[in-house]
Amino acid sequence: MVEIGKTVLDKGWLAARSTEIDLTGIQLTTTHPPSATPLSLPWMDAHVPGTVLATLLKNKLIPDPFYGLENESIIDIADSGREYYTFWFFTSFQCKPMSNQHVDLNFRAINYSGEVYLNGHRRVLPKGMFRRHSLDVTDILHPDGQNLLAVIVYPPDHPGKIPPEGGQGGDHEIGKDVATQYVEGWDWMAPIRDRNTGIWDEVSVSVTGPVKIVDPHLVASFFDGCRRVYLHATTELVNKSSSVAECDLNIQVTTELEGSICLVEHLQKEHVSILPGGHVQYTFPEAFFYKPNLWWPNGMGKQSLYNVEISVEVKGFGESDSWSQPFGFRKIESHIDTATGGRLFKVNDEPIFIRGGNWILSDGLLRLSDKRYQTDIKFHADMNFNMIRCWGGGLAERPEFYHYCDIYGLLVWQEFWITGDVDGRGDPISNPDGPLDHDLFMFCARDTVKLLRNHPSLALWVGGNEQVPPDDINTALKNDLKLHPYFQKLNGSENSTKELSPVLKDPSQYLDGTRIYVQGSMWDGFANGKGDFTDGPYEIQNPENFFKDDFYMYGFNPEVGSVGMPVAATIRATMPPEGWQIPLFTKQSDGYVKEVPNPIWDYHKYIPYSKPNLVHDQVLQYGSTKDLDDFCLKAQLVNYIQYRALLEGWTSRMWIKYTGVLIWKTQNPWTGLRGQFYDHLHDQTAGFYGCRSAAEPIHVQLNLATYFIEVVNTTATRLSNVAIEVSVWDLDGACPYYKVTEVLSVPSKSTVPIIEMKYPKSKKPKPVYFLLLKFYNVSDESILSRNFYWLHPPGGDYKSLEPYRKKTVPLKITSLTMIRGSSYEMRMHVQNTSKKQDSKNLLYKNNFVDSNDDNDYDSSSSGPGHSHEEQQLNIVQRIYRKFSGEPNGLRTVEINGSATGVAFFLHFSVHASKKDQKEGEDTRILPVPPQKLLFKVGITMVLTLSIINPGQDLI
Repeated sequence: MVEIGKTVLDKGWLAARSTEIDLTGIQLTTTHPPSATPLSLPWMDAHVPGTVLATLLKNKLIPDPFYGLENESIIDIADSGREYYTFWFFTSFQCKPMSNQHVDLNFRAINYSGEVYLNGHRRVLPKGMFRRHSLDVTDILHPDGQNLLAVIVYPPDHPGKIPPEGGQGGDHEIGKDVATQYVEGWDWMAPIRDRNTGIWDEVSVSVTGPVKIVDPHLVASFFDGCRRVYLHATTELVNKSSSVAECDLNIQVTTELEGSICLVEHLQKEHVSILPGGHVQYTFPEAFFYKPNLWWPNGMGKQSLYNVEISVEVKGFGESDSWSQPFGFRKIESHIDTATGGRLFKVNDEPIFIRGGNWILSDGLLRLSDKRYQTDIKFHADMNFNMIRCWGGGLAERPEFYHYCDIYGLLVWQEFWITGDVDGRGDPISNPDGPLDHDLFMFCARDTVKLLRNHPSLALWVGGNEQVPPDDINTALKNDLKLHPYFQKLNGSENSTKELSPVLKDPSQYLDGTRIYVQGSMWDGFANGKGDFTDGPYEIQNPENFFKDDFYMYGFNPEVGSVGMPVAATIRATMPPEGWQIPLFTKQSDGYVKEVPNPIWDYHKYIPYSKPNLVHDQVLQYGSTKDLDDFCLKAQLVNYIQYRALLEGWTSRMWIKYTGVLIWKTQNPWTGLRGQFYDHLHDQTAGFYGCRSAAEPIHVQLNLATYFIEVVNTTATRLSNVAIEVSVWDLDGACPYYKVTEVLSVPSKSTVPIIEMKYPKSKKPKPVYFLLLKFYNVSDESILSRNFYWLHPPGGDYKSLEPYRKKTVPLKITSLTMIRGSSYEMRMHVQNTSKKQDSKNLLYKNNFVDSNDDNDYDSSSSGPGHSHEEQQLNIVQRIYRKFSGEPNGLRTVEINGSATGVAFFLHFSVHASKKDQKEGEDTRILPVPPQKLLFKVGITMVLTLSIINPGQDLI
């Protein structure tokens, strides 16, 4: 008997262009199968899951479309015709079921339609990029168990043409299909030549007994302030046999304790009879939980997950099928806030101020891996974000994406496949009727809901980007996604303390029933709420503008964007030398500067760091730029200030003016040069760290418009017996301004202005100075938040930092490397040894509160009065405590220097140690997360971004 369960078919695939194959699908899967050993043309190794372009690139038959201008040398489907990108895919698999077992061949998604041939038998894969296909192949498997599978995949029916001027969604023809729309190009993306044709998601074979479990739905209802919780579960059961199936249906809920020990929280068995060939929807009796561990968004608490397993045993057979899902108990609700007009979200009865970003997809060739998803989502959590918006021109994201959002606490706004540019509001005006086949759109929408609805991270459904779906689709979505009466109450009035009425339909019997549906991204609490184009802006801003009353007038901005230049190493890795030329700076008659980028930067959608008539060039604020390294370094300084100011400006008006903001965008699905906090190679920009600072749950900040120091407390706890240390440092390392506030108490869920920072009003403020803010517990001097600014008086600039770069500030770097199998973990302690600390500075030790979540900073065990040697010992002890495993030795490196001052904008990176390294070769090891660091053998450093004052240390 073949083992019950799923086998993923992700290896051994071959591919060939259909016009180069003279054989039929029947022949390919019977008498003339291609051979992988030896592999002969036109067959090649295939990238499955992936697209045709991914396969061609894997075999070096096209240049890398994301490198330089190489995309222009790849023929577009509009010029080649659909046949050119119609491909055969072939593999074989072993499966020999017993007579009472059943086998399904599953395609979680293809683009756009196809035909399947298995052992000479043909099946059709209908149109639609966002639908699952499950084929019962029990009767056509080969008797000896060796099965031959061939799939021909056809591109979208309406791939469209790319106008010479480009544009948002090309000629908009792609909107006639139910497919991703970005593939015709956008103002941040070059066209994808095959329009993402291919087997782009998981292929699997599943084996069951007589009865199959289909699309279970889990729902939790909450009462008495989340103390009493009920789990509701409904599943479809399909009897594939020709006799009545007497079934025992089991549901088990477990939670993992220490190690691999699991505690069974709930176990229930029900009896079900299913007629031959019958389909039954079965709802379990609700299961009661008292004070379960709740799932919280990032920054609000732990992401507690239970494992829910449903299994079915059939009399005379045994276990027939099983299904399991990590599930988080969390209550989510939202309403339009009367104070701000913005949509306000609550999780587990706590308001959550939304700070997050827009997401297109991980990779434009749909090379979507579990590892890449984990890195992407972890990066968002590392930036202290709590929401990701899946933009309507991209994907209905995959379960792996949602899994890591569940793990790391990112709420998800999932849109359907409508955009204003392609669906009625484009230039020229596009088709307002959406796809040609509205029934297909709704089939894909319902199937997507079933695929994703059990994830606690999924927060809401939205009809489209900057547009609502056509009337009939919008009405159908509203009806299909209507809330259960219990959840209507949550999203409209006070919570009930009573159990659900027995006369009500169980909430797990709804398609979703638990999450709101909003018809478009600028409606009903987003932007101006009426659908007018009131999102944005998308260019460089003066940092202080983000704090001004007139910057943005509505409560929740779903899109606001800016610059996104990566580091110089990424430019060299993704462009030929002619792409290393920095922009020309053309001075206008009014004194503003216009940037003129080179053609490669222009192709990669570069956003300038100037905005003539409104914003002076922010890079040139640091002086003229001489080469790529110089430009990119100064751009990182701007990136940090720009995005920290954006989020701090929004947070400054938390609940008073705003309920949330989503930045456009957090990343690019290719090597783009705008709107990103890490590049396509997974190296962070300084904007990453600016967001990471600004979006701390507890944060101290400077209002750049008023110069008042503010404390942000997004937590549910009042902060008592706290204070702020304010110190100003000049370029010589002196501290001309120092102040400690009186003891403070900061309410929960609030932003409070504390005191004005008056140094700029002093008699002779320095032309450039550093401001260090530390918000700390008075009782033990442990730091809750640390924020560092470089500033100039009004009308000034940062040009005096240019000679400062030549200073060599002495540093002492202590590192500990631990080996875990084939991976290394490294912890670094960096100390500025240039000057003995001024005794009036209380917090020179950077004694950070331990948040127990592997953040950059740990709490120091060294209290006041400890000697320097004792402090150093404590630092080493802390590093050792952080890891388990075998230590590889404590190492100390000293960078000698005679200069005194702040060690400013340190940037460490991880590189491979190579003896045969070529000049200019990119030796970076990526990705490197900014928290606990895991990387392979052959490393030399760790990446972080730090500013260290004289005499201070930092871990």
